[in-house]
Amino acid sequence: MEAMIASLVGRYERGVLTRRGLIQGLAMLAAGGAASTAQAQDAALKGTKIDHISIQVSDLPRAVAFYEKTFGLTVLSEDKPNEIARLGAGKIIVSLHHKTPTGLVDHFAIGVENFNKESVTEKLKERGITPEENLDAGFHIKDPEGMNVQIVPA
Repeated sequence: MEAMIASLVGRYERGVLTRRGLIQGLAMLAAGGAASTAQAQDAALKGTKIDHISIQVSDLPRAVAFYEKTFGLTVLSEDKPNEIARLGAGKIIVSLHHKTPTGLVDHFAIGVENFNKESVTEKLKERGITPEENLDAGFHIKDPEGMNVQIVPA
């Protein structure tokens, strides 16, 4: 719990989190009770925020597995005749379409709850994914199609 509070305060002091966000975060912690460090670390890559984006892929099952394993998203709907899987966390945020040409989207950002760059980097490396620094737009990883995925605080 102390680590989570310190993270919220640190984000607020760096100007990444608004005062309102700090208060909301502290209230949520108080209402939710104590969370273990292991639970906080498991949430290091929990994708929670993005507007819908469609990505054309060459291997639909492989792409679905990547987004499920890496960001904890689940398939919310499928259009099997058109080979489309829509994934999200309560709301559809990524639509994968088995169609050529692949990889048409330049990049998109996924907001990660309890974002901590060091924790996120560690979790990515545990999954065999190497993040890349981009001075203009934060830090990115590549999905199985070579698509740039930016990871940002939710």
